[in-house]
Amino acid sequence: MQYNHIFIEGQRVAYTVSGDHGPAVLLIHGNSSSSRTFQPQLESELSRAYRIVAVDLPGFGDSQPIADAASWLGIQGYGRLVTKVVDALKLRDVVLVGWSLGGHVALEAVEDIPGCKGVLIYGTPPLAFPPDMAAAFLPNPAMGAAFNPQLSETEMQGFVQAFFAPGYVVNDDRFMADIRRADGRARAAIAASIRPGGYKDEVDVVKNLRVPLAVVHGGQEQLINGAYFDGLTMPTLWRGAVQVIAAAGHAPHWETPSAFNALLGDFLAEHLG
Repeated sequence: MQYNHIFIEGQRVAYTVSGDHGPAVLLIHGNSSSSRTFQPQLESELSRAYRIVAVDLPGFGDSQPIADAASWLGIQGYGRLVTKVVDALKLRDVVLVGWSLGGHVALEAVEDIPGCKGVLIYGTPPLAFPPDMAAAFLPNPAMGAAFNPQLSETEMQGFVQAFFAPGYVVNDDRFMADIRRADGRARAAIAASIRPGGYKDEVDVVKNLRVPLAVVHGGQEQLINGAYFDGLTMPTLWRGAVQVIAAAGHAPHWETPSAFNALLGDFLAEHLG
C-alpha cells in the first residue's frame, strides 16, 4: 500500500492506494472514519487485478482540517470532492464503493462521473426529500453521535460499537482512534446538509441510475433498517436483490471481510472485467 495526498483547489486530500494497474475502485469511508478502515480490501487479492484507492474525506483521517475546507463539507461538498479526486487521479473506469456516509457521497457523485461503471453501497439507505429517517434507520442512541460535534469517550465507544453486530468484539483500536481524531465540525456539517438542496434526492438517483447498483446489507445491523430497501425502486439493482451478509452488522467490510470481498470481487468482475 502507498500513502499519498493530492491538492484539490488548495485542499490537501489524503488517500491510500493498492495495486498499480487495471480498472479503478474508489473506496469512500463512513462518518468519523478514514481510509484505514479499508485495510482488508486494500490488502486483499483484489489489488492484483484492480487499482484500489481509498480516500480520506476532509475533516477525517489525514486530510486537511475542515477550517480550510468549508466548501467541501456535507454530503454535497463531499460528492463534489469525490468527482475532483476521480479526475485528479485519472480513474478512467471506476466503481464507487461507499460505506454508510460514503454511500451517500457515492450517490451524490455518480451522475457527475462519466467513467463510472457501477456503484456498491452498504450501510446506506438512500434518502429522499424530506428524508424518512424513522423508516431508514433503526432506533439506536448511537445515531445521535453521528451528528454531534462534541462527543464524550462513552459516546464514542457507543458509536463505534454500533458499527458491528451485537456481541462483536472490536479487536482493533483504529475505529476509536479515527473518531477521536475526527473534526466534530464535519459531523455537524453532515447533519446540516440533510435538508432540501443539501444533497441530491437519492431515491430518485437510484430510480434513474444508468449503471449497476449493488446494495449490501448486514443481517445484524444496529443502525440501518433493512426493510427500508423493499420500498425503493432500483431498476439496475445487481442480481435483482439486496445482498445480505447474515453475520455482519454495519461494517461487513471489516467484520466479515471474506464474504464482503467475495461479493465486491464478483461485482467488479462483472462490471470492470
